[in-house]
Amino acid sequence: MPIVTVQVTREGTTQDRKSVTAEEKAEIIKGVSQVLLDVLNKPLESTYVVIEEVELDNWGWGGLPTAQYRALLAAQAKA
Repeated sequence: MPIVTVQVTREGTTQDRKSVTAEEKAEIIKGVSQVLLDVLNKPLESTYVVIEEVELDNWGWGGLPTAQYRALLAAQAKA
C-alpha cells in the first residue's frame, strides 16, 4: 500500500486565490495514483495520496524564503 505525500505552497494559481482548488487536488491525486499504477503496478484502490498545503512563509529555496528568492530571480531576469 503506497502512501505518497505531495507538498505545495498555500497559494493559488491566480492572485485572487489563496489555496489549491478541490479540482486541482483531485487531478493531483488522480495523476500520482496513475503513475504508481503504471510504474509499480500498484492498484488505484490501494494507493493513498496526501496533499499538504504549506504557508509560503514556511518554504525556503536557494537559502532564502521563497518570496525573497522569487523576487531575486525576477530582478535577475530584468537585468
